[in-house]
Amino acid sequence: MINVLFADDHEMVRIGVSAYLSAQPDINVAAEAGDGGEAVRLSLELKPDIILMDLVMDEMDGIEATKRIIAEWPEAKIIVVTSFLDDEKVYPALEAGAVSYMLKTSKASEIAKAIRKTYEGESILEPEVTGKIMNRMREKPADHLHDHLTNREMEILLLVTQGKSNQEIANELYIALKTVKVHISNILGKLEVQDRTQAVIYAFKHNLV
Repeated sequence: MINVLFADDHEMVRIGVSAYLSAQPDINVAAEAGDGGEAVRLSLELKPDIILMDLVMDEMDGIEATKRIIAEWPEAKIIVVTSFLDDEKVYPALEAGAVSYMLKTSKASEIAKAIRKTYEGESILEPEVTGKIMNRMREKPADHLHDHLTNREMEILLLVTQGKSNQEIANELYIALKTVKVHISNILGKLEVQDRTQAVIYAFKHNLV
């Protein structure tokens, strides 16, 4: 079972999404939080597998809550689920440590899919989010950590930026799934990033896409 904490200040949203998720055979909504402060407390207390985090909440917003959770528990896997695509929301949320970014317009089934993929170590970004990251990061100064990537690692990095899963990459390149995982681990190490989302940000920042 994938244990989930759902933080959102709209009770009806929590009720609707939680009901769907709890009906899944592999997902358990272990707790709900109505504000950022409660999300931080429950996350550190329960250590759920996945945290669904709204961004605009009373007491403490989702970005600050994400920062505090990651500061105390760097391994936390946080999926932003929000209505906002503003630049001042998207990038700070990912920079704070969120690994996936979903919109509330997404179907509950899509959120469930994002939970499973994020749990498996992948990252889910809405296409609009990817575009905003690209525009934002092109303004940043470049370093050249990617010069240390092999041709195969660069090839896999570019497939990651397209939202390909590990299995899809393995199928496309005709290599074993285990080999893909080793390559991605090497890529993250060489780029000095912690997860696939940060690797995607790096790729856009350095105009590799």
